[in-house]
Amino acid sequence: MLKEAMFYEELEDNKVRCNLCPRHCIILEGKRGFCRARKNIGGKLYAMGYGKLSSVAIDPIEKKPLFHFYPGSSVLSIATGGCNFRCKHCQNWQISQKAPDEIPYREMYPEDIVNLAVEYNCEGISYTYTEPTIFYEIMYDTAILARKHGLYNAMVTNGYIEEEPLKKLPVDAMNIDIKGNAEFYKKVCQGTLDPVLRTCVLAKKLGIHVEVTNLIIPGYNDNEDDILYIIEFVKERLGEETPLHFTRFHPDYMLMDVPPTPVEILEKARNMALEEGLKYVYIGNVPGHEGEHTYCPNCGALLIRRDIYTISIVNLDLLTKPPRCSLCGEKIDIITK
Repeated sequence: MLKEAMFYEELEDNKVRCNLCPRHCIILEGKRGFCRARKNIGGKLYAMGYGKLSSVAIDPIEKKPLFHFYPGSSVLSIATGGCNFRCKHCQNWQISQKAPDEIPYREMYPEDIVNLAVEYNCEGISYTYTEPTIFYEIMYDTAILARKHGLYNAMVTNGYIEEEPLKKLPVDAMNIDIKGNAEFYKKVCQGTLDPVLRTCVLAKKLGIHVEVTNLIIPGYNDNEDDILYIIEFVKERLGEETPLHFTRFHPDYMLMDVPPTPVEILEKARNMALEEGLKYVYIGNVPGHEGEHTYCPNCGALLIRRDIYTISIVNLDLLTKPPRCSLCGEKIDIITK
């Protein structure tokens, strides 16, 4: 089934301009945009991944990672092939760097996706694994239907989306990558930083729950200046209550010669963020590390213990809205049922 794309304009000579992401690809007839997921057919733009899911799985929401949004809940995670970045370290490069109709896929449409989520008692749907922006149309249609069934919508994204599509999207939570400085985006991702920062700020203004992830790669974005830049951006533009995840790199795709991130670097980044006044700072991809847990920003009490993706509520009163620390009464910035 061919699905006409949203957010594009027709140009002369059967060309089209895609306005979904900051690339604004001008696409000749018969050709695809940078993301490989949108194709000009007869002077109209089509979403080639509509109904073609490369990945379908049930995940804990903590895997996204979203630590402050419906903790302990399960989500149905979906993706198609394609991406609007070319990250050299992509861990899902087998699907992100391929067109959605050129890899094995499972044919599913919004009704199928929502029905599957309901059947398996998922509380939400997550658009993830590759960049959800490039499969916008099926994400949009599914998200609308999901809300009618009482499900939430969570987007795990590189943030490379234009303002109008983001405003129109019925999404409840976003984990947004801020990968590094402007030079990092140019050399490693073939993208630009400023649109990502704009997305973070706009999402927050729209009332979307936002968490930020920074994957620290040795020799690429692990210096103090880069780390401090992200910390200060989160604090000043998003708010000190915004969760920030520093995650450990492991060799993949084109960066197989780069070693895993030393845990000491992640701990240093976390301490820097806490010293700057951020309330909730996490260390990811280091199973069993205390930096995975949630602590009260006032008294330091352990609130949520995480063992990989299994959580235990310790000193968190979930009967109040918002939740509060059971020991000191501090308001905790977590969204629950």
